[in-house]
Amino acid sequence: MPNNKTLLIFPPQWMPVSPHFALPTLLGQYEDTGLLAAALDLNVDFYNKILTSDYVNNSLNKAKEMLPVLKENIKKYFVKDQELSEYTIQQQNEIAKASMIDGFLKKYSSSLNSVSLLIEKSVEIFKTAQYYYNPKLFLSAVKNINTALDICSMPYFPTRIGFISYTNKLLKLNYDSIKYYVFDKSTNIYIDYFYSVLDKIKEQNAKHIGISINSSSQIIAGLTLANILKKETDAFISIGGNHFGRVADAFEKHPEFFELFCDAVTVMEGEIPIIELSRYVNGEIPIEKVPNLYYLKDGKVQSNEIIEPTKLNDLKCPSLDGYDLKAYFAPEIVMPFPASRGCYWRKCSFCDHDFGLYYNVKSIDKLISEIKIFKEKYNISKFEFIDEAISPSYMEEMSKKIIEEGLNINFFCDARLENGFTKEILELAQKSGLRMVLWGFESGSKRIMKLINKGIDIDNRLNILRDAHNAGIYNFAFIFFGFPAETKQEAMETIDMICANTDIIPSYGKSIFTMGKHTKLRETPEKYGVVGVPEQEEEFSPTFNYNAVGMTKQELNEVIDLCTKRAFEAYGNVLSFHLISREILFLYLCKYDLKQICDFKLE
Repeated sequence: MPNNKTLLIFPPQWMPVSPHFALPTLLGQYEDTGLLAAALDLNVDFYNKILTSDYVNNSLNKAKEMLPVLKENIKKYFVKDQELSEYTIQQQNEIAKASMIDGFLKKYSSSLNSVSLLIEKSVEIFKTAQYYYNPKLFLSAVKNINTALDICSMPYFPTRIGFISYTNKLLKLNYDSIKYYVFDKSTNIYIDYFYSVLDKIKEQNAKHIGISINSSSQIIAGLTLANILKKETDAFISIGGNHFGRVADAFEKHPEFFELFCDAVTVMEGEIPIIELSRYVNGEIPIEKVPNLYYLKDGKVQSNEIIEPTKLNDLKCPSLDGYDLKAYFAPEIVMPFPASRGCYWRKCSFCDHDFGLYYNVKSIDKLISEIKIFKEKYNISKFEFIDEAISPSYMEEMSKKIIEEGLNINFFCDARLENGFTKEILELAQKSGLRMVLWGFESGSKRIMKLINKGIDIDNRLNILRDAHNAGIYNFAFIFFGFPAETKQEAMETIDMICANTDIIPSYGKSIFTMGKHTKLRETPEKYGVVGVPEQEEEFSPTFNYNAVGMTKQELNEVIDLCTKRAFEAYGNVLSFHLISREILFLYLCKYDLKQICDFKLE
């Protein structure tokens, strides 16, 4: 039998509490194609490998041995009062590494040796229901895991791996910086790990290997893996995922990207391109027939036709076949699931989440049939609907059908504060299993709300939140600061509104506005106070730097700090602020009732 197997790989770094939806979605599409396919979640495997007593101990010892050597090295070139940017990149890394290791060893000197003794128990707490839902045990495990990950990162500082993050303040999202950190062994924590699993990958005997890179947090790991596989296997290497589709115009300037990392990049939604690419690799069609594809031909970067994404009703059910669901850091899987793609409003000036998408909705019957498959086949009854926003009418029909079918599931979702979310619909949704809604609250300022063109009744938002809360639904409010032209006074209106309504907004998430490359405000930037977009230094970044009227950076930082301070005073030390992710908060809401979670405060 000819080798026509495709292996789909999800690399670090992503929070390892449940499978990311990308690979299960793609894997499902191989059904009935005659093509073999398998999926491998190396992100969760990575966390399981490093969060062990031996790995933590070895990392701590490496860092301790490294520090005096670094200090001696730095003495040879360090100049007092010289700016960090004036050193070579290697010297910058050494200076940052020495400073971070030294500070960490001093800060945590009393607890460092105990971390390795507790880490495996902490992992067990995350994976065992009887421990996980004990807040004191769980939060002690969170603290220990966070410290352990800092220890694991120490030999690779300024790279820092967290449970929900990858950071390196010296990394810039331009080609030269990305390339440097992919190949720099002193800062790349992933190289040794990928070589340790290389035989496992080779055993799959795949002719085509697709690597899914969905966020900037995965770029260094994903490209490190791609380079290793390109050197160490004969497979055709492709890269897909959300990130590179947003910056595809940068490929033309960097043909070397394809020489070092991959044979092709698929952009936009990948269900059709990945199947057609597998057919090309098997010699069934020419590469020019593969849609949404970037590749190198005769030394030049070529791009094929971009096609409209497949409608959700025409897709096969996602598949978790081959996944080890017990590997994830949760006692229950919260499965990400789309009921729609794109956004039915699509007019918010600040947003580009719907870039490359055509709004379409999965039929209620198809949604219910897929939920049943996940319940029966994988014993999964917790779902996160990852739609940009579920509409009131869809929420009503879906809830009725869930109740009618007796599905006994729980779920959470994103939604707009539409007047269509009546008291009756919210009560019905709660009865069907809805436990939390992530609402786009955005701002307390009416002027800013009009500028971002949210398209809702601003004065009725609190009434909807009150109805949801009274129905037993947990309200999580997204807010942001720093929209162009926003004044400090207008930012204070947001803080005041959140802090004055803690009874119906038990939790919130704040962020700083970034201008996505495909946001609508770029069409008429002057309308929003944008006075200039300088030449961009980070061509692989999905966002733009810009100059605007409004708050200064110092004022913006003051507002962020003040929001944290005021919110702590208004809410108290509530449990929900410590549960580190929405998925974890959701599981707690499924275990306890709304009032218990809202009232639980830490000492």
